[in-house]
Amino acid sequence: QVQLVESGGGFVQPGDSLTLSCAASDSAAYPHAIGWFRQAPGKEREGIACISTTGSTAYTQSVEGRFTISRHSAKNTVNLRMDRLKPDDTGVYSCAAAGKFVKYCSVVDSSYRHWGQGTQVTVSS
Repeated sequence: QVQLVESGGGFVQPGDSLTLSCAASDSAAYPHAIGWFRQAPGKEREGIACISTTGSTAYTQSVEGRFTISRHSAKNTVNLRMDRLKPDDTGVYSCAAAGKFVKYCSVVDSSYRHWGQGTQVTVSS
């Protein structure tokens, strides 16, 4: 069972940057395929970025060019760098692990088996 812990959330102003981290508890034989998701108040959960076991990445259109997902040198930590933040980026951000080898990841939540508790990101002036 993989346990995931998110960190780095907070309150920022529009245009600011923030980096979230997702740390996996286990030492898997290969890097975890990780997805980042967010849920804004009153809205459904939305997949925003992912990184596969092999390092390929994917983003939803609303964050492409502003957000960057990357794997720390330790294979069990994945960061989400968020630049030029907007009020619409406000929400609870969660990471999830697929729990299997994934060559090309997707931001569909049904592709992931293990979920973290989430961290709040608030963008407001």
